[in-house]
Amino acid sequence: MKQTIYLIRHAEPNYNNHQDDERELTAKGLQDCQLLLDYFKDITIDRIYSSPFKRTLQTIDELAKEKSLPIQIKENFRERKIDDVWIDDFNTFSQRQWQDFNYKLAKGESLQEVQDRNIQQLQEILKEQETSIIISSHGTAISTILNYYDHQFAFDNFQAIKQLMPFLATLSFENGKLQDFSIRNLFNDQIVYTKRS
Repeated sequence: MKQTIYLIRHAEPNYNNHQDDERELTAKGLQDCQLLLDYFKDITIDRIYSSPFKRTLQTIDELAKEKSLPIQIKENFRERKIDDVWIDDFNTFSQRQWQDFNYKLAKGESLQEVQDRNIQQLQEILKEQETSIIISSHGTAISTILNYYDHQFAFDNFQAIKQLMPFLATLSFENGKLQDFSIRNLFNDQIVYTKRS
């Protein structure tokens, strides 16, 4: 059975809100959600899943309404927990995590832990019969999924797509095995990364 997974990274959030799970989209972010409506206009979707975080739910709210589908929340698609406190130097922290997948702060998660729970959830979804599935998630969480299937996808690739909000990663599976994936810049409709098995 062939299945397509569409991993959507949320639109632009309000970084002035330091409460991660309640961080809402900016006015620009809400406007940019139209890119998703345009892209998926003629694509049949069977099911929509999301991280429980507000910004991911807002990102696909109109799309879910357009497709007349409920948004099913999956906790495992939430973003990586950095720590209980806000960190100012995100890039240095992020680079260290990509260099050592087990590195984490005292109250945070390692990328290995994030990858494990995301892949576990994704594999459960692949066991279902739906063939066209949207998952609304986060930049780091999605990147750990891509790294699982392509170990060449690393910090530099994450950095290259970090400013794209939203972006779309399309993964094609056959009988549960990845065939290929691509990352699309929705702002110019260009493929910015591809991987074939």
